[in-house]
Amino acid sequence: MTVENQIMEKTINKVVNSSVITFDLEDLYPKSERVTYDLKINLFQELILREKDFREFVKNHDWKQYEDKFVNVICSADAIIPMWAFMVVVSNIQPFAKKVIIGTNQELESELYRDIFNSFDWQQFENAKVVIKGCSKIQIPNYVYGEVTRRLAPIAKLIMFGEACSSVPVYKKPRI
Repeated sequence: MTVENQIMEKTINKVVNSSVITFDLEDLYPKSERVTYDLKINLFQELILREKDFREFVKNHDWKQYEDKFVNVICSADAIIPMWAFMVVVSNIQPFAKKVIIGTNQELESELYRDIFNSFDWQQFENAKVVIKGCSKIQIPNYVYGEVTRRLAPIAKLIMFGEACSSVPVYKKPRI
């Protein structure tokens, strides 16, 4: 056996052999398309919502285009929009969309994770050492990291952030 082979045999991947569980929030990310409905398109001169015109638009608009999508409803124009207009849009999108909210893209993402977390089995992390993965290909809202920490703290033994090979301690369960 060569020296190189002897070194390879003795090399141990401590990350793989450790009891640390990596929690990758990207694995929970719902894959459906996200769409923003902007009430700005319903405004006269981007200033005023004319109820008669708006009601006509709602009656004739193809709401089915939002089928199986996650939708957030906003108004990007600097105008005062009555709340009932947002509610009318939501009530028309709701039968088709997987989820519809009034709020920003980031609020939609937070709401989607909130739904997932409410039915998630947190007990799998009981007395575990958990690394919440920090790098991901998608933008995870700050709310999500806070919520994961809040839910894990009463259960996990140790919470870290980053990668298994270079993590930052976040929480350690006190010894009783």
